[in-house]
Amino acid sequence: MRALFSNSVLIVCLWLGIMGTAFGQSPEQVSDIVEFRTIGIAPYGINNNTASGIYFDAANLIAKGAGYQINNKIYPYARIIKELITGQTDVTIMFKYKELEGHVVYVAPFETLKIVVIGLKGVTFQSIDSLKGRALAYLRGAKFSDVIDNDPDIIKYDTTDFSQGIKMLKYGRVDALIGPLDPILFTSAKMFDNKNIFGRPLVVDERTPWVQVSNKSLGRISIKKLKAAFQKMKDAGQLDLLRKKYIRIDHNY
Repeated sequence: MRALFSNSVLIVCLWLGIMGTAFGQSPEQVSDIVEFRTIGIAPYGINNNTASGIYFDAANLIAKGAGYQINNKIYPYARIIKELITGQTDVTIMFKYKELEGHVVYVAPFETLKIVVIGLKGVTFQSIDSLKGRALAYLRGAKFSDVIDNDPDIIKYDTTDFSQGIKMLKYGRVDALIGPLDPILFTSAKMFDNKNIFGRPLVVDERTPWVQVSNKSLGRISIKKLKAAFQKMKDAGQLDLLRKKYIRIDHNY
C-alpha cells in the first residue's frame, strides 16, 4: 500500500513538473523560440513566395547572434501592435508608438528614416500648410507625422500598402502620399520599371525604428543578449549590406 502511495506521489510530481514548464513556471527551460513579427512594408518585410526584406533578414541575424531560434512572420502594423501588448509577439522592429508605451522595452535603434509627402513629377509642396485641403494616401495602422495626423484640414485616405497609394496618386484620387522615402521609391520602381514618377519630396518628420520586446516576454528573452547581437551585426557592417541588397534606387533627393 505504501509503495502504491509513493508511486502515485511520484507520478503527480512528474505531472506537475511537466505542466509547470508548459505554463512558463520555469522560463529558462521553456523553448528558446522567439516569436518575431516583421512589418509588411517592402523593402523591410517582403511577403512573396518566400519572406525576405531588410528587417526580416536583420531579425534572423539578431536572433541567431543572441542564441535564439526564431519564428519570423510578416504582419501589418496594427496586428503587431496588438500582439506586442498581449505577448503573442515577442519582438519586432518598428517605430515607437504611444499605444505601446508601458508595454515594450526598446532595445536598439536602426537608422533614422525621413518621412516625406510626395506627389507626381512637377508637383512640389513647400510646407505642411500647403497640404491643407489636399488628399494624402496614408498607410493603414501607421503614424508618420503627429502634425499631419492632427490637422483636420488635411484629408487622409487609408491604404493597405504603398502600391495602392501609388496607384491612387497615379490616377488622381489623391494629391500625394506620405511615408518613409525608401519604401515609396522601392515600390514605385517595381511598378514602373525604375521610372521616376515623383516630384521633389517634402520632409515632414523623422522616425527611428527600434528593436522592441514585449514586456510579457521579458522572462524568456534577454535584452542584454539582443543588444549585444544587434551591436555585433551593426559593427560587422551587415546592416549596410542588407540595405544595398534590397535598395538599388538612384535618385537626386
